Amino acid sequence: MFKKILIANRGEIACRVIKTARKLGIQTVAVYSEADKDALHVELADEAVLLGPAPSRESYLVADKIIAAAKSTGAQAIHPGYGFLSENEDFARRVEEEGLVFIGPKHYSIAAMGDKIASKKLAQEAGVNTIPGWNDAIESPERAVEIAREIGYPVMIKASAGGGGKGLRVAFNDKEAHEGFASCRNEARNSFGDDRVFIEKFVEEPRHIEIQVLGDGHGNVVYLWERECSIQRRHQKVIEEAPSPFISEATRKAMGEQAVALAKAVKYQSAGTVEFVVGKDQSFYFLEMNTRLQVEHPVTECITGLDLVELMIRVAAGEQLPFGQGDIRRHGWAMECRINAEDPFRNFLPSTGRLVRYLPPDTTMQAAQPVPEGGGVRVDTGVYEGGEIPMYYDSMIAKLIVHGIDRADAIARMREALNAFVIRGISSNIPFQAALLAHPDFQAGRFNTGFIAQHYPKGFSASDVAHDDPLFPVALAAAAHRKYRDRALGISGQMSGREVRVAIDHVVVVKGEQGRHVHHPVRVAGQEGGALVVNVGDHAYEIDKDWRFGGVRASGRCNGQPFTAQIERHGVWLQVMHNGVRIDAQVLSPRGAELFKLMPYKAPPDTSKFLLSPMPGLLTQVLAQVGQTVQAGERLAVIEAMKMENILTAAQDCVVAEVLAAPGDSLAVDQPILRFE
Repeated sequence: MFKKILIANRGEIACRVIKTARKLGIQTVAVYSEADKDALHVELADEAVLLGPAPSRESYLVADKIIAAAKSTGAQAIHPGYGFLSENEDFARRVEEEGLVFIGPKHYSIAAMGDKIASKKLAQEAGVNTIPGWNDAIESPERAVEIAREIGYPVMIKASAGGGGKGLRVAFNDKEAHEGFASCRNEARNSFGDDRVFIEKFVEEPRHIEIQVLGDGHGNVVYLWERECSIQRRHQKVIEEAPSPFISEATRKAMGEQAVALAKAVKYQSAGTVEFVVGKDQSFYFLEMNTRLQVEHPVTECITGLDLVELMIRVAAGEQLPFGQGDIRRHGWAMECRINAEDPFRNFLPSTGRLVRYLPPDTTMQAAQPVPEGGGVRVDTGVYEGGEIPMYYDSMIAKLIVHGIDRADAIARMREALNAFVIRGISSNIPFQAALLAHPDFQAGRFNTGFIAQHYPKGFSASDVAHDDPLFPVALAAAAHRKYRDRALGISGQMSGREVRVAIDHVVVVKGEQGRHVHHPVRVAGQEGGALVVNVGDHAYEIDKDWRFGGVRASGRCNGQPFTAQIERHGVWLQVMHNGVRIDAQVLSPRGAELFKLMPYKAPPDTSKFLLSPMPGLLTQVLAQVGQTVQAGERLAVIEAMKMENILTAAQDCVVAEVLAAPGDSLAVDQPILRFE
């Protein structure tokens, strides 16, 4: 077994590998860029080596620096994590040539499977079902359009070296094929240094289901069941679960056996994933093989009780798999939500900056530790309160994982865990995750990869979040207000006759758009033991909660049922969040509420004459000049943030009056780029 390994990655996956290494008594070396000098993985590792500037092409993607760091620290092996150089054939070969061990598959397996064009041909030879398409690199947008017409729309345009949703577009017509090809090639060149692009038929109403495989250096390969990854937004996975609520045991077995056959064909060692697209008739086709650890590997760990990182390390050290196919169990139901630094109410644009508050839910499971029989909650992360979310890397803040006895139990645990997850300073996609989990089609298992596009065709807004009991947050606001009044009642030195009085009748004013606030008459009465009875209209809520002043998280029981919510005070407003719903409320006396209705509404400033940056990021291109007439839909600027290229277009016909930012500028949210006449 190794005594010291280097982890050629950052963030949560680097922290994840460190936990297993500690369990095995292996020392760890972290590498970091200048942007990550205070990152959690640097603090957790036994040693850390600076690679270079913040951009990954100058740090985490520089193989020479990583290998030099391993040699200088005496590391015997390198774990690449996922992303960056994890599926780079040349890097894996270089590691071996330098006398180090690559904790992953051999370079020839990466070459065969990491390249989507080559892997598809090999899959056909191994007897694996494949999708019709054009398997050779395409040289131009015009040729891409021709091929797309031959295959028949819709088609999927994919970068050969792509992954994680980068370098991938779906085209439904010639225009989308032409533009999609160019964007895919640019993203692939920037992210992977390989701009080859190919095209295949896009299967409509598909399920995305992947099989986890594991091989050793002794010819043994097994599959560790499947993961359901169909809940995706723009080809980025949002929620993953294991097992799948859709496929039959016969399909599960057939997919697993084909995945094993493919892995054996390339003499696969280590953990890997074979991805399939599955039709509604349970027909399935090979998509690609990821020759690395997957982001969503924890759900497999939960249902099998195995530590995949440990098995990767043991296989790399030459050990044989300690079990056969018949020994692998499947217990309970696991689910993972990716908590990303993005604003779901602004079309999921990246949100970078400082984590002013970061308080994950209480955990009962830990990576690299045995899975409790009764299930639980696990958080894999690489951040901490007060840390920065930089613009240069992936948007993931954390992975929230739950394990339950069945799917309904897992969903219930996840909803409560999301309610308890406190993130402030940046926006996160937690409200969106909460809405997805509450959707009746998701709860019934009726979904495919088009689920989000189908149910949120115009994007996501607060109105898309439906609470099971919309008056419950109102009652919580009234209960929180009562606690403030009870505290004020106990303040000493109050003037006789002028003491604080605690009223029973109130009005909860919930902030609405454009000044259209909603008024809820409430009655709040105290009970022995500190519980409150809050009447909102005809609904009664007996609330007994644990909440400290200045705290955010509130938990307790309402009408005998446990709940977790978040309550904050901002001036005279109380912000209450529960099940993805957020309300901003004032609790007033009935007379105060009458007077509040007379307050004038102050409209926000008109920004229609400006092109504003919708996110923090790097301005890479300004495509308009002063005096230029632009038409609606025309490209005006390109912003790069979190490894994604974002194109800003004109909302209407207009004339450019002034250019307010230049390529190379780091932009803040709502910073003006152009002014129009």
